[in-house]
Amino acid sequence: MKFTHIALGLCLVVILGVPFVLSMGGGRGTHEEGAPTLIVFTPHVPQIRDEFARAFSAWHEREYGEKANLDFRTPGGTSEIRKQLEAMFTPALDRFFAKGNYTIDPETHFALPKGSIAADVLLGGGSFDHGMLKDGISYQYKTEGDIRLTIDVQVPISAPASFTQAELDALFGENKIGPQALYDPDQYWIGTALSSFGIVYNNDVLAELGLETPESFTDLTAPQLWGWIALADPRQSGSVTTTFDSILGNEGWEQGWRTLRAMSGNTRYFTNSSTKPPIDVSQGEAAAGLAIDFYGRGQAQVVKDSGGGDRVGYSDPRGAVYVDADPVSIINGGPNPELAMKFVRFCLTEEAQALWQFPSWGAAGASEKPTNPVISGTNEWMGPEWYELRRMPVRRVMYEKYFDLFIDQIDPFTLASDVTNPNWRTGVKVMMGCFGIDVAKDCRNAYKALNDAKASGKFTAAELDELEGLYYAFPETRIEALASLPGYGSLSEESRALIEKKGWKWQGELLAYSESRDATDTEAGSDLLDLAHVVHYEPFTEPNFKTVRNEWRQSRRQAVLEIQYAKFYRDQYRELVRRVNEKM
Repeated sequence: MKFTHIALGLCLVVILGVPFVLSMGGGRGTHEEGAPTLIVFTPHVPQIRDEFARAFSAWHEREYGEKANLDFRTPGGTSEIRKQLEAMFTPALDRFFAKGNYTIDPETHFALPKGSIAADVLLGGGSFDHGMLKDGISYQYKTEGDIRLTIDVQVPISAPASFTQAELDALFGENKIGPQALYDPDQYWIGTALSSFGIVYNNDVLAELGLETPESFTDLTAPQLWGWIALADPRQSGSVTTTFDSILGNEGWEQGWRTLRAMSGNTRYFTNSSTKPPIDVSQGEAAAGLAIDFYGRGQAQVVKDSGGGDRVGYSDPRGAVYVDADPVSIINGGPNPELAMKFVRFCLTEEAQALWQFPSWGAAGASEKPTNPVISGTNEWMGPEWYELRRMPVRRVMYEKYFDLFIDQIDPFTLASDVTNPNWRTGVKVMMGCFGIDVAKDCRNAYKALNDAKASGKFTAAELDELEGLYYAFPETRIEALASLPGYGSLSEESRALIEKKGWKWQGELLAYSESRDATDTEAGSDLLDLAHVVHYEPFTEPNFKTVRNEWRQSRRQAVLEIQYAKFYRDQYRELVRRVNEKM
């Protein structure tokens, strides 16, 4: 018994230790004693970390006469890394302003002193999160002297790179893929690779269900796929939020939301990890799911290399695919800004770009060396040594010169949708969380009941329209923010002055004043007192999206509304099921 307990304990240590070990940087990266070291925050997997550590060290030795180390930190996905960096900046700013002797020019980049932050670069993630690094954090500081003022300053977390525009033009050509940029015009982030978002699928499961390979996102709404779709929670995964947002952009508000809601009705689960659906699809636990391109292609490659043939596939719905840059950003106030800029330059060399898509040249067991070209002036091959990364390079020259060598014969510059992402991300997180995830069982039951009713022949067209109305309805939102209430724009100067004096933003604050004021209090105008009793609801529609979104942004308001929304959806779904059961 004791031996069994020890064995189980050792197994537990191994299981718990694996993710810890994986989070610690690549096992075959370079760790040269005395070499300059760059601290790299990244969401990238160990395979990418290994290949970039090896290649950067070799490149740095050729260019500067000594090797260089990459010290990887992987505290989570890009959003988690961004939050950690934000947390690092507040104490750093406290220390900076406590020293005094500072000058701030709001027209120029606010640069923290070298070594203020224990991070040099962020490598990987989407342009959205890197754009938020550029926006940075808001910080308040008090001036010294006889008159102390509290001043707000916006501090960027990233720092601009130092390319000339001529260099950027030579590297990238037009700064555009579909509607997206390849780099930030102010150079706060620079694209290193490209990511698309498509469908990973299991051919064996689809065949058993009598379905063809999915070619569009709407294919995932087929009734036969009920309980077979694997999706990630958009509240936990920035990449899947981008995918859902792109579906809305390409299909439009009405049809896009119908696709997302029907897809939610077919789910097997919503996971908090965007890497889980490709794995489960490959194992036959799901028929299809949404995935970042390299997760989908990588899983298909693993299955093929393991003798599974073409059981797993990945497709980018042509003309409907959102392609985004996967950037690198230099961190403001990092310990080694000069080495950070060298690393950014390295990432854009043909040598580094080849790591993303070339076949590996040193994999164990390879029967023959690949036909990869050699790095200029060396006898070393271009491309990865150990792992085939299956990512898309960001530079057009790679497709012009080396496309025949690519593992994946895909050109994202011709694949990308021209439709601008509508930036309804917040709506995706809030509404999809409420209609698809928080009441997931009711959502699935209702979608099955709706499709059963359609197939039964027992319901009239009018009755089916009513059932669809129940399933696809959106709740109305009670507006509490004063500025969004009807009549606010025409308030008297007297009333506006009182609002500013009192600092009111909420209808509840105004209502409390209206009901508690003394009868002799004539400070408020009658129009303001009338506004206190306005009850105003807004439907969730495209024209009203910003009004509803702004209501979510009010303190504690989103959490209250999410509870109300979830109850609305649950009641709608259950009423649909009741009506169908009553007649079936």
